[in-house]
Amino acid sequence: MLLRQMKYFVSVIDCNSFTKAAEQCYISQSAISQQIRLLERELGVELIHRANRRFTITPTGQFFYTYCKVILGQVDDLVRETKRLGADRELQLCIGYLRCYSGLELYQAIAMFSNMYPEVTIHIVNGTHEELYDLLRLGNVDLILNDQRRAFSDIYVNYQLVQCGCYAELSTQHPLSRNAYVPIEQLRQMPCILIASREQKYAEQEYYQNTLGFGDSYLFADDLEQGRLLVLSNRGFLPIESVGTLPPEGDAIRRLPIYQDDQQIMRNYCLFWRKECTNYYIEEFAGILHKLLI
Repeated sequence: MLLRQMKYFVSVIDCNSFTKAAEQCYISQSAISQQIRLLERELGVELIHRANRRFTITPTGQFFYTYCKVILGQVDDLVRETKRLGADRELQLCIGYLRCYSGLELYQAIAMFSNMYPEVTIHIVNGTHEELYDLLRLGNVDLILNDQRRAFSDIYVNYQLVQCGCYAELSTQHPLSRNAYVPIEQLRQMPCILIASREQKYAEQEYYQNTLGFGDSYLFADDLEQGRLLVLSNRGFLPIESVGTLPPEGDAIRRLPIYQDDQQIMRNYCLFWRKECTNYYIEEFAGILHKLLI
């Protein structure tokens, strides 16, 4: 028994006509009729009862038709899924995120996505804002989790995730740590600790100094762990955005909202990817992370 014969049989029943089914299947009426007779002969049962150029489906034929629809639907799903898996580019997802990011939802989203799509190999890279932008622009990552520092471009999908508050992590040794919040004016008197590579130190300082107004004294760390060690030693404050659920500060660090003009400073966080490279997996991951953050 061939899948083709099953398709012919289903088409005849769906169309209620050998002629229309033959047109739908791009074969002659005599050929489709012959294939169904061969199918009946192989099964040893009558599927269609013919009389005076008309036909009715037999009870056995109805049973066979019902299961054929299920099987052919599964075959279509199998073919579609196999084609999707065969697209080599779609089997990999490279995600970039900010080196200073410390929220838990990104890791949860990666774990959920990997569980749902185990066939996809995930690569993770991190960097500063500009490093991530360059990776995306050059096609070295598929999508990035980044803060918004420039106007949205039509070249990219600008998937807005959340507007989050800015915080300062301070040592409990510092007098400001006893407050409920910290005005940015008072932070300008302290060194600001930034997470940045050697190549990106100037770009990060320029943004925090001239755009956000965090003063003119800066220390640099390679990663969050090193940055928090500087905080613990009371060397300065570490700016953190609350992109989702942040881990606990610990006993020796206080995390205070940063205020300006009696309001907490807010930042936009987005997922960005090139419109021309949009695919099913990118959109699925974006949806998972977005649901975790809202």
